[in-house]
Amino acid sequence: MATLIEMPKLSDTMTVGTLVNWLKKEGDPVANGDMIAEVETDKATMEVECFEDGVLIKQYCKEGEEVPVGGAIAAIGEAGESAPSVEAPTETATPEVSTPETTQPASETDTPVEPTIETPAPTPSEPVVIASSNNERVKASPLARKIAESKGIDLNQIKGSGPNGRIVKADLEAIKEAVANSVQSSEAKAPAPAAIEAVPTLEALDIPVSNMRKSIASALVASKTQAPHFYLQIEVDGAPLANLRKELNQRLADLPKEHGGVKFSVNDLTLKASAEAIKRVPAINRSWEGNTIKQHPNVDLAFGVAIDDGLVTPVIRSAENKSLRQVSNEAKSLIRKARDKKLAPNEMSGSTFTVTNLGMFGISDFYGIINPGNAAILSIGATIKRPIVNDKDEIVIGQTMKIGLSGDHRVIDGAVGAQYLLALKEILETPALMLV
Repeated sequence: MATLIEMPKLSDTMTVGTLVNWLKKEGDPVANGDMIAEVETDKATMEVECFEDGVLIKQYCKEGEEVPVGGAIAAIGEAGESAPSVEAPTETATPEVSTPETTQPASETDTPVEPTIETPAPTPSEPVVIASSNNERVKASPLARKIAESKGIDLNQIKGSGPNGRIVKADLEAIKEAVANSVQSSEAKAPAPAAIEAVPTLEALDIPVSNMRKSIASALVASKTQAPHFYLQIEVDGAPLANLRKELNQRLADLPKEHGGVKFSVNDLTLKASAEAIKRVPAINRSWEGNTIKQHPNVDLAFGVAIDDGLVTPVIRSAENKSLRQVSNEAKSLIRKARDKKLAPNEMSGSTFTVTNLGMFGISDFYGIINPGNAAILSIGATIKRPIVNDKDEIVIGQTMKIGLSGDHRVIDGAVGAQYLLALKEILETPALMLV
């Protein structure tokens, strides 16, 4: 008798999942432990495991369709067996229209191959458009579909280089490179124009909302409306931290990993410092439980990572007990997983405190929205050179860093937030303290 494979509940907040890619086709043999499909949840893209031996006799949904948790996606049975009838999922896939996309993540690294199409060279003011020949659904990664939609490229005309002929980002980049070379060749032969026409860069967009973006929106609206935010800011001398980082990297960055080689980022150092400061002011490490306020025994430290669909917050467990090297290694591993959409739900949940850093973008000061379940979120700004007054009342060039804190006034008061920022300031201005 055939067994139904259902859409699993892969996170606490998940209600639907989008089937983005079939890893097994109808008629393929499957075994217990095989991965049969990739599903986009509200947090990440994850694989669906089969727990039966047999043959995949029926796929109940197409790539790109949303299926509610518990809805059937496939049937496993014996060869030649009829699949049971189930209610078809509602089609909610994004219509394939030509709408520009402004953000492209660098998460696919497949080796590009030359596409098997020929495209006439466009003039510099014309968009790259390849006429569609049919409406058949093709196998393509979600990122490849977005790029194709933004450039008006017909995926039916492209031969994919990914697994089972799946079209990936590199295949579309190969087209862009070929067209660019063709344009350059045409421009070299053509006479210089009398005037250069301005190319419009602003266009109306209707960007589909992913499951992850929906989840982010829901959580942040709940946090901002339910938690009464208050805001504090402190200015820190960033020179000692910059000098420590420079010295550590000069001595360690060129060593092989097996000999202790590592390169620390400002983010690594501020994550470690924020965990150390919580040891001094544990009242910041609390959460609102309705009838009680819970103080947590460990610092489960979340930090923001920007990806294509929004912001995710992976968690370093018991960060207060980990060395700078351990914090750095774990943060880098989690960042890679986040950008590849490989974070497991338990790697993004259960935080007690959050750090977000926009300093690398040149942002000097800002305030984050509190992560649900936390009492506060720390906002790290850029270290900026500017005139300061030193201990001798002299005006000199200094390096200042502004750090903001958003607090939940149900859980903590301004005094607790101020004590925490003062503890953090002392550690950042004497950074050797976090190494002992």
